[in-house]
Amino acid sequence: MVRTPHRGVLASQNSPVTEDLVRRRAEHNDCEIFSLEEISLHQQEIEKLEHLDKWCRDLKILYLQNNLIPKIENVGKLKKLEYLNVALNNIERIENLEGCEELKKLDLTANFIGELSSIEALKCNIHLKELFLVGNPCTEFEGYRQFVVATLRQLKCLDSKEIERSERIQALQNYPEVKQKIREQEQAYILKRAREKDEAQRRMQERKDKKQNQMESKLGFDSPNSPQNKEKHQAEGDREQETWRTVEDEDEEDRRFWQEPTPYTPESRLETHRYLEEKRRAKENTRESKKREKPPRTLVTAEGKALNVNVPKLNFSLKDDEENNQLILDLAVYRHLDSSLLDVDVQPTYIRVLVKGKPFQLVLPEEVKPDSSSAKRSQTTGHLVVSMPKAKEVILTKQKVSTSIKHSGCSILQNNAIRSGQVEKLEVDPSKYSFPDVTKIIQEKERVGQGPIKLQPEKIPKTEKSYVDFENNEEVPPLI
Repeated sequence: MVRTPHRGVLASQNSPVTEDLVRRRAEHNDCEIFSLEEISLHQQEIEKLEHLDKWCRDLKILYLQNNLIPKIENVGKLKKLEYLNVALNNIERIENLEGCEELKKLDLTANFIGELSSIEALKCNIHLKELFLVGNPCTEFEGYRQFVVATLRQLKCLDSKEIERSERIQALQNYPEVKQKIREQEQAYILKRAREKDEAQRRMQERKDKKQNQMESKLGFDSPNSPQNKEKHQAEGDREQETWRTVEDEDEEDRRFWQEPTPYTPESRLETHRYLEEKRRAKENTRESKKREKPPRTLVTAEGKALNVNVPKLNFSLKDDEENNQLILDLAVYRHLDSSLLDVDVQPTYIRVLVKGKPFQLVLPEEVKPDSSSAKRSQTTGHLVVSMPKAKEVILTKQKVSTSIKHSGCSILQNNAIRSGQVEKLEVDPSKYSFPDVTKIIQEKERVGQGPIKLQPEKIPKTEKSYVDFENNEEVPPLI
């Protein structure tokens, strides 16, 4: 068969069963693993099953599908385990499950179980009701289902198909003959597996030797004996051509690897995983080397001109506060970013802020005073607000109205106020101007009390007051 990449081998790296991994997968249990009853460790590239029987004694459900586990082990102390899923792994025989006294469901789908007689180890699991063996080599044996049904009498369902009473009776009647056939087919499969292991070992050695030869040839190409009298541009061109050829070679190697016919075995599956892991690491190394070779970003040109740079890609606003004669920069820094990761540098013509080492630089429209500038963080939004006083002093005068204003000036101010639509209030000093008191021009009439006793009001002596500026005009009628 042609080699096909397995979905489970695309993870970033091999992940052994570590305490940190188990705690991260136990978020639903507040990261407590001692009292954990269910955990999912699928697609973690686990190559050895360990530690769970010591850390999680109360486990009832355990998902381990789509890993690289070659052997069932270290689960015998999980007395409360009811469901074990180890589908899509490299398991070749059923073993070490006798201690799982409460096991009710076992999923071994798409493994490499060829020793069908190993299911006899499940006779001790008296509560086992469901068993899945679909996708294993043993399912192709003649008499496979009859052998399993007759061996595990506690089973109620095999490969999602319910076991009927008549089927069990017939399987028990033919059990001796079926068992003999199964033994013969097992022996043939064991010999086949031995040949596959030898072939996989030979293929692995050839691949290792080929890689060693490629490494030696590369070292020979880079040896001091190579010509050194080439010009610089020619050498650079040769290196570019060599890189291009290397990419072509890698593509050709990929094509040969995936099109090479290989048997579906645990070795080929593991080899595919190793190959993809090497490719991933090579890409990461290339990416890291490119990052290291990347030149630093230019913030100030050779002529001394500052540039606008926004590497962290943050929103910002620059406000001109004319009232306080300052510039205000509002930088939308991440809300939960620690202030220790911010570095603010104010210069007369620009401001630079390093956000986790990434520069943000803005050229200012006019010069500011760096020493008088201040920076602070908003407690609600986390924004960085930098206040920068301008270098040029601007004096703002406030117009005040004089207390002594001539009559001519008042009329002018009133006209201007009318034009501008504003109300101007004038203050007049009463000591410089006097007006007649019109309330006392007519003599006050005598008022008599209306109570039971008539009270005569006290007569107020009549006072005459002369007004300097008053002029009696006979043509004006008297005031009533």
